Amino acid sequence: MHRSALRASHTEEPNEIELRAKDVARVHALRQNRSWLNRILLFFMLIGPGILVMIADNDAGGVITYAQTGATYGIGFFIPALILSGFIAYAVQEMTVRLGAVTHRGHAEMIWGRYGAFWGWFSLIDLVVANVLTLITEFIGITVGLSVFGVPPALSAGLAILVDAGALLFLRYYTWERFALAIAVFNLVFVPLALMAHPDWHAVIAALGTWAVPGGFTPVFLFVVLANFGTTIAPWMLFFQQSSVVDKGMTVHDIHHGQMDTALGSAAMVVVALALVILTGTLVHGRPGAGSFDIQQILQIIGQRLGRTGQDLFAIGLAEAGLISAIALTASTSWAMGEAFDWPKSINLPPQVAWRFYLPGIVSAVIAAAIVLIPHAPLGFLNLTVQVIAAIFMPAALMFLLLLLNDRDIMGSYVNTPRQNIVAFLIIGLLIVLNGIYGLSVIWPGLF
Repeated sequence: MHRSALRASHTEEPNEIELRAKDVARVHALRQNRSWLNRILLFFMLIGPGILVMIADNDAGGVITYAQTGATYGIGFFIPALILSGFIAYAVQEMTVRLGAVTHRGHAEMIWGRYGAFWGWFSLIDLVVANVLTLITEFIGITVGLSVFGVPPALSAGLAILVDAGALLFLRYYTWERFALAIAVFNLVFVPLALMAHPDWHAVIAALGTWAVPGGFTPVFLFVVLANFGTTIAPWMLFFQQSSVVDKGMTVHDIHHGQMDTALGSAAMVVVALALVILTGTLVHGRPGAGSFDIQQILQIIGQRLGRTGQDLFAIGLAEAGLISAIALTASTSWAMGEAFDWPKSINLPPQVAWRFYLPGIVSAVIAAAIVLIPHAPLGFLNLTVQVIAAIFMPAALMFLLLLLNDRDIMGSYVNTPRQNIVAFLIIGLLIVLNGIYGLSVIWPGLF
């Protein structure tokens, strides 16, 4: 597609345009009356994509990664590292808000239209493979979490697919988003759990100024660092939030609210991540063999230290994290496929009109669930590996985003500022350096 074609009218189902226009009209009506009540209503109507993408980023794989990180390394290095990751996540996701609000196009559609089929296929395959791998970790969390309540893995995976597919197929975007946010609230359960562990708050505060690397730069430590960054920023998040902004009908007038939404989500993500590291850093770290504990062993120790209530709350949070992220990941796969192949591409559309749009996301969830149910699969290793793969894929995804955000033909006055470009390049550089160091440490283990 030629550059100018991105601003041209695009083939869309009339129902898609009409349903999206209803949400835009509702927002416009609230803007006409600037009373304090309308401003509050407008804020709550526009929030959603940012909070949802960040809470979904604290997925089951993230919960397991943070829990294993705290168990292995305690609270020292990773307290300030996770706070930094929150700022990184905001800087990345804020760009998707502007890109979606200005262009009214999803991320996959922009790449295919601007850079052609080769790079379109590259980004799409990158996303779909990463999404299926990440969905595997979500079903790990769902099956492990619900097993605490005696639910067989096959039943818990099947129920999760039904909830995910049912919400995607039968709810309009706005209702689907509110349904997902209602589930996401349970992600905060890890905060009271961290308080129940009675951590040493002096040590937590001291950790903010301490960047000592426990045990040195070993390949295992670098693997865990990459896993933590991989669960903080991942390719699916770019596709998901930009498409959410478009499907929600947000415009340039809504960018400020989108930025506030993303900032709130980033703060919530960091608080939950810190709570998990503090929880297991307090209860599990220092036990013999803690560095090799899987999530089932960590759950058992939490039960021993905090009682059945603590174990049940952690299990609920783990299952919720898997479910909310499965909902987001399947949607991001469907959006990307719909945008790439010019299919109907809105959650507003009924299944009979947009079955091709809904099918890829649901199929990806079924594949991931089937893999998790394979007997004796190395689930713990698989979880950390998925997060590392996400970190490895991320620099390429960020380069596409950065190119689009600096294209004045597309963005007009909303292009990146020099400061935003510097921050973006620093993030890309950090990921490349970490990937490179990890690769060298694997090839030459004694180098670091």
